Amino acid sequence: MTQRRFYFLLGLVLFLAARPSLAQSASSRQQQLESHARQAEEYLKEHKLDLAASEFRSIVTLAPENVDARANLGVLLYFQGNYAEAVPQFRAALKLQPGLWKIQALLGIAEKRAGDFKAARGDLEKAFPNVENEKIRIETGMELIDLYSKTGDLDKAAATIGVLRKMEPMNPALLYSAYRVYSELTEQSILSLLVVAPKSAYMREVMGLALAKHGHPQEAIESFRASIKADPRRPAPHYELAEMLYDSDATRDGAESEYKKALSLNPYDEASECRLGAIADQKGHLKEAYERYARALQLRPDDSQANLGLAEVLMSMGQMEKAEPLLKRAIQLDPTNAVAYFRLSTLYWRTGQSAEAQREFQQYKKYKAIKAELRNLYRTLRVEPAKEALDGPEKSHS
Repeated sequence: MTQRRFYFLLGLVLFLAARPSLAQSASSRQQQLESHARQAEEYLKEHKLDLAASEFRSIVTLAPENVDARANLGVLLYFQGNYAEAVPQFRAALKLQPGLWKIQALLGIAEKRAGDFKAARGDLEKAFPNVENEKIRIETGMELIDLYSKTGDLDKAAATIGVLRKMEPMNPALLYSAYRVYSELTEQSILSLLVVAPKSAYMREVMGLALAKHGHPQEAIESFRASIKADPRRPAPHYELAEMLYDSDATRDGAESEYKKALSLNPYDEASECRLGAIADQKGHLKEAYERYARALQLRPDDSQANLGLAEVLMSMGQMEKAEPLLKRAIQLDPTNAVAYFRLSTLYWRTGQSAEAQREFQQYKKYKAIKAELRNLYRTLRVEPAKEALDGPEKSHS
């Protein structure tokens, strides 16, 4: 057991032991209980967990109604891997005093690891929304995700992932679980759609997305066009078709037309508005680019790309003081946005802030290297990344 893990355990046990719950009885019995409690605390401080557990067993034998002793003994058994023995101690503690959410969570995890999945799910579901300790709550949620995945309750697994990602967005185990669950949800949805509506506009759009993802742009374009033909009123396939044409057409005219169609069908389509801003900027139509990026940002203030795009236009207009906060906001929203670091570095060079410029340029190089590794990974997996996943070339703004 690592020192950090030990002190976490110690803190949990002592938190429980601090509550005054030794039952009043005959003087000699009371003295025995107090002696065992003091000895247990000493053993804990000396990392002698087996001996501490033995002292708590003695307290339970003398006073079966002692909540603290039950809970503490269960905690020690749990962290020693004796899950089957920890379960009855946790259950007894909760029967004596319901609402001990840490103990409820540990009970659920112990039940799961002892093979009682039905009981584990019930106890984990009770504890998860109530336990305040972040470490235990994350562990509780991860165990729930695993149980939901095994029983096919993917919607519940995805909802639990959503809660945990707000707490620890960069947790590797959680990100892996998210990948597995979302992938399975995608496969289930595709199979269900194939059964209920195999020739629908929706199915053709899904086929287009899959083809685009796996690097078949021309086939994807045909699928999106087929989806539009089947139902011209849906904005999504117009946007997806525009995304494909954006890369295949040097003039971007075909993409621009489809983005505009998507926007006409859905005036709140921030993504199309943002892309139209980029096309206008590339054509040198700064007024239109500014208006489109500004509206995209109004529709979705938390879009890193919209913040970046508007900042780029402002830099082209020479309005550095207005561009700077937008670039900082873009980085805040997406700390991996390499182009945003590059633009901010350029802005600082032009305003005579060389130290700041160098700092941002180092960040740019760092994330550009990460993007290169990601590109190689996508190539290995034969998957076509989304445009935002891999930034394009760093164009110059005068």
